[in-house]
Amino acid sequence: MNQVSTCANIIREKSPEFYPQIGLILGSGLGTFASQVKVTSEISFSELPGFPQAGVGGHEGKLLLGFIGKTKVAVLQGRSHYYEEGKADTMAIAIKTLKEIGCQSLVLTNAAGSIESSSKPGDIMLITDHINMTGVSPLFGSRGNDRFVDMCGAYDEDLSNKMRVAADKNGIELKEGVYAWWSGPQFETPAEIRALKVLGADAVGMSTVPEVIVARHAKIPLCALSVLTNYAAGISNTPLSHEQTIIVAKLAEKAITDMLNSYLNSFSDDKN
Repeated sequence: MNQVSTCANIIREKSPEFYPQIGLILGSGLGTFASQVKVTSEISFSELPGFPQAGVGGHEGKLLLGFIGKTKVAVLQGRSHYYEEGKADTMAIAIKTLKEIGCQSLVLTNAAGSIESSSKPGDIMLITDHINMTGVSPLFGSRGNDRFVDMCGAYDEDLSNKMRVAADKNGIELKEGVYAWWSGPQFETPAEIRALKVLGADAVGMSTVPEVIVARHAKIPLCALSVLTNYAAGISNTPLSHEQTIIVAKLAEKAITDMLNSYLNSFSDDKN
């Protein structure tokens, strides 16, 4: 039995007959959205073989199963990153397990640095595309022709439109743009940020892109949000730190919570 099947069986034993519709991955400082979930089961990542062992502040390392309104959700309260072990596929088992237990789509969230002066800390950006600056892929070592994944449309337009509607419903100015994946753990230099801007990036962070590649390979549609927690290097004089990332992410909690609640409840509306 492979790790995905093993994890799915563990989850089903703890929460039989619960089939989540939507999976969410909560990024740095955003884990308290989990308090919105009417929880039916809570499972530590440590109980699930192959799941990430979150080692960064702001990441709880738990899988929550439950409801937002009438919508069944599976929430990953935290993630691991490429820079923790040098492995791009660190979230692969978790994402494939979400599909195995029934998730039909995903919402990914992260904290990111803004490259555009017009997008300020505390704003929320809908990711419309990405740039992989690392030269690595979670599909390294895969076999078969399906590893040659078409990344056009990786950020599902129908799901993104639902998120736009949710933002508008809550009076939230939702920015949109291209996210650049930086390996970390060091922050970028001002010169690197200038280069990213020339390439067309609007925000930069250290996660999400490998998850999108895994999900695309597994044929799971998704949308993704960045909470812009700081200006990227060289744009302002504020020193960059992970602590600052968490502080500003928490300031955006109400806006992203309201938006995600509306987004997730729209799926129960679809079924009525």
